[in-house]
Amino acid sequence: MSSRRTFPATDTDTDTDTAAGTGEGTGRAAAPVRRFGKVIRLRPEHREKYLRLHADVWPAVLATITACGLRNYSIFLQGDLLFSYVEYAGDDYAADMARMAADPVTREWWRLTDPCQQQTEGAVAGEWWTPMREVFHHD
Repeated sequence: MSSRRTFPATDTDTDTDTAAGTGEGTGRAAAPVRRFGKVIRLRPEHREKYLRLHADVWPAVLATITACGLRNYSIFLQGDLLFSYVEYAGDDYAADMARMAADPVTREWWRLTDPCQQQTEGAVAGEWWTPMREVFHHD
């Protein structure tokens, strides 16, 4: 299940590294921020359930997201298409994503949200959400 929930772990055209800052006061440079955009379909028959769940995300799920180095996380809806944007600013991506996938509360959250979603055409093997290629960025 963990591969269904991680963001691409390799340096491909689906993610972008940018400077996170200077790490001032920490004695080391800050880890680069990686930006991820992904899409998945929302099943129409589960639309209200999905929206209701995301109107009140469990605090433990939010805490795990933060503890695993994810920030500035948003999910947008257009028609039946969900678009997610998130930034990763941790030091060990693979370990953080494995930790998230092992968290029992997060796994229960996914048990509720997965049936609401349907993979898009072009989904990457082993990925639940379809990664998108960044074509423009401006800070």
